[in-house]
Amino acid sequence: MQYTLSILVENQAGVLSKISGLFSRRGFNIDSLAVGVTQEPSVSRITIVANGDEYIVEQLEKQLNKLIPVIKVKRLNEGEFISRELVLIKVHCAASKRAEIVKTVEIMQAKIVDVSPSSVTVEYCECASRINTLVDLLKPYGIREIVRTGTVAIDRGTASVSV
Repeated sequence: MQYTLSILVENQAGVLSKISGLFSRRGFNIDSLAVGVTQEPSVSRITIVANGDEYIVEQLEKQLNKLIPVIKVKRLNEGEFISRELVLIKVHCAASKRAEIVKTVEIMQAKIVDVSPSSVTVEYCECASRINTLVDLLKPYGIREIVRTGTVAIDRGTASVSV
């Protein structure tokens, strides 16, 4: 099962290393990791997406809460949060196929951010499943390169993971 954890930490050197080391020691693979400062400059939010079973995730939550720079750990429940990720996709683009690629990009509400005689670069900010759909639609044209950020997530409505 896939889990999304939102972790508030003190914004200081070495914190990410401690957290990723904890996952590594447990043999738990991280599928996605994103870090950024919050509205409070001394606090950062780490969003981790990982696959595993319930027992391992509970153990990780307990261990994370024991780390000194960790302020708060929250597991985000499916359907109760909004997540986004950014992808840049460079696609081979022969002149004869350019209109098809542009139409596909428009249908998915993505954006072309660079054009050259032999390629286009597409920017798309969406949830992982919609990004995967766009990638599948562009594969037949020949994807040259893909760059994806880690997932960022926030609770829906008034719920929050705050300091």
